[in-house]
Amino acid sequence: MSGKGPAKRSSVTLHIVSSLDGFIAKKDNSVSWLEDNGSVYEAGVSISEEEAAAFVKTIDCYVLGSRTYEHALELGWPYGETPTVVVTGRKLSTTKKSVEFYSGDLRALIDGKLAPRYRNIWLVGGALLCQRFLELGLVDEIKLTIAPVLLGDGLRLFGYSATEQGWNLKSVVAYKNGFVELSYSTAAA
Repeated sequence: MSGKGPAKRSSVTLHIVSSLDGFIAKKDNSVSWLEDNGSVYEAGVSISEEEAAAFVKTIDCYVLGSRTYEHALELGWPYGETPTVVVTGRKLSTTKKSVEFYSGDLRALIDGKLAPRYRNIWLVGGALLCQRFLELGLVDEIKLTIAPVLLGDGLRLFGYSATEQGWNLKSVVAYKNGFVELSYSTAAA
């Protein structure tokens, strides 16, 4: 290495589900609209439980905000024993050994604390945390899954950014349930 700056840090993937009109939750923070509406897109793909479980094992660490954390607990904790960092200024408690809380500089969190330990880091919400990660240039990939529903109002995934950012489309996957996953990598990569 030439010594011209730090080595490439771990990959940070922003993964989130949005309505067609760009909301990730209703005004009351509910996400019941994510439940299967029974529609079937015949040309779409489906993923077996085994394939999903194998994929989740490739994720080394999750990062999420406190409200996403509380919602995940209500849902039965979908992150298993994978190390999870909850970014919050609130005093929260947990019985999960895999969860730690963090308050402070997000660049220091990624570059100083997580990158030396984990290669595949997934940022899974909430909206404000995702927006801040994007503003700081800490996201390498966006996996945006679009649900076949219009909410009309709620919590926006992308707020109003002061800077324009270009992203490169990597792939598009349509699923049998009508959801579509768009994968983008940063234009700087």
